[in-house]
Amino acid sequence: MSTLPPGTPDLADLAPLAEVWAAADPDPETAAQLRETLARASAAGPSPARDAAVQELSDAFSGTLQFGTAGLRAALGPGPNRMNRVTVRRAAAGLAAFLTRRVRATEDDGGAPPRAVVGYDARTNSDVFAAETAAIFTAAGIDACLLPSALPTPVLAYALRALACDAGVMVTASHNPPQDNGYKVYLGGRTVEESGRGAQIVAPTDAEISELIEGIGPVGDIALAESGWTVLPASIAADYCDAVVRLAKPEMFPARDLRVVLTPMHGVGGETAISVLRAAGFTDVSLVSQQAQPDPAFPTIAFPNPEEAGALDLAIEAAKSAGADLVIANDPDADRCAVAAPDPATGEWRMLRGDEVGALLGSHVARRLGRAQGLTDDDVPLPAADGSPAAGPLAAADGEPAASAAAPVFANSIVSSRLLARIAVSAGLGHRETLTGFKWISRVPGLVYGYEEALGYCVAPGLVRDKDGISAALLVAELAADVKAHGLSLFDRLDALHVLHGVHLTDQLSVRVADLGLLDAMMTRLRHDPPTSFADSPVEAALDLSAGSEELPPTEGLQWLTRDATRVIIRPSGTEPKLKCYLEVIRPVDSSAELAAARQEARRALDAAIDDVREALGL
Repeated sequence: MSTLPPGTPDLADLAPLAEVWAAADPDPETAAQLRETLARASAAGPSPARDAAVQELSDAFSGTLQFGTAGLRAALGPGPNRMNRVTVRRAAAGLAAFLTRRVRATEDDGGAPPRAVVGYDARTNSDVFAAETAAIFTAAGIDACLLPSALPTPVLAYALRALACDAGVMVTASHNPPQDNGYKVYLGGRTVEESGRGAQIVAPTDAEISELIEGIGPVGDIALAESGWTVLPASIAADYCDAVVRLAKPEMFPARDLRVVLTPMHGVGGETAISVLRAAGFTDVSLVSQQAQPDPAFPTIAFPNPEEAGALDLAIEAAKSAGADLVIANDPDADRCAVAAPDPATGEWRMLRGDEVGALLGSHVARRLGRAQGLTDDDVPLPAADGSPAAGPLAAADGEPAASAAAPVFANSIVSSRLLARIAVSAGLGHRETLTGFKWISRVPGLVYGYEEALGYCVAPGLVRDKDGISAALLVAELAADVKAHGLSLFDRLDALHVLHGVHLTDQLSVRVADLGLLDAMMTRLRHDPPTSFADSPVEAALDLSAGSEELPPTEGLQWLTRDATRVIIRPSGTEPKLKCYLEVIRPVDSSAELAAARQEARRALDAAIDDVREALGL
């Protein structure tokens, strides 16, 4: 008896597609893999193995991997719906056509050809995909540069601007499962307006590139140069490290007594991150030995994402053994940064949530900005417990941020905590909310600091106009050493922020699905039968984010705000088959004596709101 899901295409329809693909596939390994799958699918008689092979063919050939604002990201394997040399060659050829069109349309006659830089991580085939991209760019008349080795994504983003390139490609699947790979595209130079130079692509550019990819003919017709691109020297990574090290402010925050355990989680960030920290004076840094070397199998972790439960277990064990003060974890391409430390309230190690680190870094950046103007910490006031603004040193007389095109601005995504806004206003800084993703955050005019709750922080937009887990790690270490020198902890600093601004407690509910159609079904259910309250607080404002607004472009998602300021946002993930639900509860605090009770009440309300979300989704 067949176990195939209803609607699975018949093998008679799939087999010809697979045979044509295998014949044209330039990669003998994926061609052989496809023929083996086809043989299993063609075996006589029903069996679980045969059904699994048919399902595999259906997944690989029932659609085409779509190029979007996240570029490409999917499981490795043969077929048009997988990451392989065919889909990458087509993507590179389409991107080359876009660069040729865009630069030709904006340059004077006789101008230089488009210039692009390509980087890659240590995932399976990343180096192959990067080299073929450079070869296709070169054959198309593009001045192509290739990073010298597997390096972090922030190095690619830095090189894009440092080398005045018109585009950058990073071959990585970031924190996705081991079987995945991806293709991330940045624009710069002559291809985009100033606000987007160095950032990832946004709509409608993604659609324009996608249309050009769809117009590419047979993969065998795509020209690849045998030579002609430039392999950059190792100094490009050293230049990035030097630039990040210069972010440290030892004249303001001299403390360096900090023992750090660092894990790159089998990714490519270990050598770069430890070099930066040591060069900045944090010499007591050790790597988690089992996770120090790049390994595309990620053997010691179930899922290579520091957000996932258990991902930091080895690092915390190493920290306990070493008597460390701090754990820093980068995801495999080192554009994210996770932080763990001993919590004085319990005596146990705990990973800080992305929103907690986001607030701590925001407060620290505000202090750095204040001290750079010759001010003391006391001159950088924080708002009252009710959130009312104070006239900070960068504020106008009325307490609003100074009206200037160059006024420093903090930004965070709409699904991140509202605490950063209060920190910014209290210090006289501007603040903006954006859609999820650093492709939006990094475009905010005047940006000096931005973050999103998924462990992404941009602390130096002048160097890397994207999230950067290595520069963030440096500022986290600077902050942690400073508070330690004052006999405090990161958690004490967080307590102080909550006393001054109110408890801001956030949490998430993620619903992973096997069928992407279920995401649409759940969003439709919410639109037709929306919740009327969360945690017994009535909904007072509901917003369909797909309609857009004056502040935000349209995006798929729904937001609710209740009478007591509880906020719930539900949206499909842009990179994984998940429905993501973001919740935040705020409770005022009048004094430190009330903090524990306020947190307990916030936690109770948050748990009740999560239960209400589950019910609304029919879980």
